[in-house]
Amino acid sequence: MERGGTAYQIRQCLHEACRFRFPAMDSTGTQCPQCGAATAVAAAVAAVPHTKRTTPLPPLAHRQPVEVLLDNIRSLYNVGAIFRTADGAGVSHLHLCGITATPEHPKLAKTALGADSQMGWHYYRNGLDTAAALHNQGYHLWALEDSATARPLFHAHSVNDGRPILLIVGNENVGVDPAILALCEQVLYLPMHGVKDSLNVAVAFGIAIYHLQFGGISG
Repeated sequence: MERGGTAYQIRQCLHEACRFRFPAMDSTGTQCPQCGAATAVAAAVAAVPHTKRTTPLPPLAHRQPVEVLLDNIRSLYNVGAIFRTADGAGVSHLHLCGITATPEHPKLAKTALGADSQMGWHYYRNGLDTAAALHNQGYHLWALEDSATARPLFHAHSVNDGRPILLIVGNENVGVDPAILALCEQVLYLPMHGVKDSLNVAVAFGIAIYHLQFGGISG
């Protein structure tokens, strides 16, 4: 989570039946947002400059670069979140296709929080043409999609031949273009044990890319 750099107070409602406890950045926290009663400062937290970790990063699970193709992602917020996660996970490039927004859109920056200016990216009108071109250049094409031929993410087969991996993520409603899936060496899905059978695309991408980059991929 994004933290550091801002002083704040932990305040607590003085009404015994409420006792709502929350962080407050300014004087608006003097009134309880739940019941309207007065609040008191429970703790004051000083501003701590945000610094990058100096501890060594875990080694990557493979030796080749990982790039990402976003196939017609509808939501600006999902695209921004994917930019931020891709940057943190060490993705080397994003290929933005179809209706997927680019960093040139002013609202994308709200979610990307600066990662959009750090990540390399290109935009293409046709995701299938782009995937086929990268496949012909020697990329390993892997898709994140719950299809009949998909294997669980945690059973993904590792490759260590130096060729780039292209992780493909599809539209929130219809998923990855079937013609792109047909080009993929591996189609991976996230096992779901609850009542829902899918996750938000940016959340699913975050789980997948961190597992692929730092997890134990089977041989």
